[in-house]
Amino acid sequence: MTVAERARLSALIGRRAFRSLLGRVNAHPLLRWRFGSTKTDRLVIAPQDLRTADATRAAEIYSGRFAFAGKVVICDRRSPFEMTPPSDEWAVVLLSFAWLRHLRAADSAITRANARALIDDWINQQGGWHPVGWRLDILSRRVICWLSQAPFVLQDADPRFYRRFIRSLSRQVRYLRRTLKETRDGLPRLQAIIALNYAALCIQGQSGGLRGHARRLIDELRMQILPDGGHISRNPGALIELLADLLPLRQLFSARNLQPPQALNNAIDRMMPMLRFFRHPDGNFGQFNGMGPTPVDLLATVLAYDDTRGAPLSYAPHSAFHRIDANNTVMLMDTGRPPPVGVSQEAHAGCLSFELSWKQQRLVINCGLPAVNKENWRQVARQTAAHSTGTLNDKSSCRFLESGTARKLLSGTPIVAGPRDVRSERDENAEGTLLRASHDGYVDDFGIVHTRTIRLSQDGRLLDGEDSFAPPDGRALSVNVGDEYAVRFHLHPAVKANRLSDGRGVILLLPDKEVWTFATMAESVQLEESVYLAGTDGPRRTVQIVIYGHARSEPTVRWSFRHTPPAPSGGRIERADEPELPL
Repeated sequence: MTVAERARLSALIGRRAFRSLLGRVNAHPLLRWRFGSTKTDRLVIAPQDLRTADATRAAEIYSGRFAFAGKVVICDRRSPFEMTPPSDEWAVVLLSFAWLRHLRAADSAITRANARALIDDWINQQGGWHPVGWRLDILSRRVICWLSQAPFVLQDADPRFYRRFIRSLSRQVRYLRRTLKETRDGLPRLQAIIALNYAALCIQGQSGGLRGHARRLIDELRMQILPDGGHISRNPGALIELLADLLPLRQLFSARNLQPPQALNNAIDRMMPMLRFFRHPDGNFGQFNGMGPTPVDLLATVLAYDDTRGAPLSYAPHSAFHRIDANNTVMLMDTGRPPPVGVSQEAHAGCLSFELSWKQQRLVINCGLPAVNKENWRQVARQTAAHSTGTLNDKSSCRFLESGTARKLLSGTPIVAGPRDVRSERDENAEGTLLRASHDGYVDDFGIVHTRTIRLSQDGRLLDGEDSFAPPDGRALSVNVGDEYAVRFHLHPAVKANRLSDGRGVILLLPDKEVWTFATMAESVQLEESVYLAGTDGPRRTVQIVIYGHARSEPTVRWSFRHTPPAPSGGRIERADEPELPL
């Protein structure tokens, strides 16, 4: 790490330590009285919930079977809030009350009574305080869920429950307002501010703070939503989650006859095109910087609010991603530095990685992150080797924080050093699109710059590539430095791969029986095991194409993906010729 990077990290850890101290002070029993109130506020409106609900889940919850985050807890007539959580992810889903929407989908007197009974259980057991249930990210989600499902929960409710519900909700909002500065930078803080704006618009007794909350929302949106519409964390999935909350918030302002802040409208208008930017033709997002399985239903709902419905951008300069559309082929490529330390807890070391799709089939992917059991896979998935790019001496291009104490303070493992000088150039002409990019993530350790050049033909049937590993000044590589590189191409599990007999190519068969051929100028190509983590049904085995080499003897390696047209009836498929790479 450079001196400047160490200084920024030290300042961040210092701020988080101070905020953590404030959090412990605020959580002290002698000070919790500040968040209570004998006054009962009144709910005047409720926001719309855009997230998909499943009515069949209501019967499971009514029977005491709570299946969240891949774990099942059967309560057997006990309260779920008394049970020992089988995983942290299970506890987060339970205590955020995101499952209330499934009860609402059933919409019966029984499910309403069940929802009220479970809320009463939580108020009795954890409504005063709980170290997990009152964690600020969970608290923000619970406030939004209670407000969104309030019409369903409060229908036919007796006055006593109504008062208990509103008083508990107001208590949570007051605590969130007083501890807002303690929230983690990035998405958690923005979601907390959104929750406070929800409360100020929906609860009559909270409306006095609307002006201040709206001002905080404006400041945070300007800080976190980049000019091209990407999120500062460079995680495509953050856009879906934010829009699912920001769109109902805009509706709330209008329903209360208030003009939505212009910064809110501008942020939504910038984010919408980025949803199309990151989306492959099959509807799934590119697997970059913590993106997991794509919530296809929620994405379709959010996109329904996009009035422009225009073609996606080709280059997002502030988010630092490129997209190339060529006939039936789509390529997405990461050409950016890691995000700031404070928002990099989920960022990946995937600089210069790319994904490739043909029609409705994904061909080349990154490993991504699973929907559940994330912590078991997170550090593996964040390594450069889990991406379709090059690694040097089996090391990642980014360095992750190692101190356990600091990781606890920062609520994760941020990236503390990585590529600082990432350059990209793009040229489009009649023959296709040429993209050349480089990063210096290996310069400090090995004195080597990784440069990748890609050309996608106009018809989308030929992708030529070249990876080079050479010193930035053009001089010879030091003899004391390791120089072994590996260029990886992770394949989607639906793609069947077989090596050619000469060892320098791979035949790729897609589910629709289309054929692509991978070829390289290197001595040999390997097929190795890999795992696709972001599948909707959990991690799946797959394979990766790997080219090994040494920067001293062979600093440049060329490769290509070529589509093989279907053979005429009665004919046969011939192997594509060796690629010509005039790069």
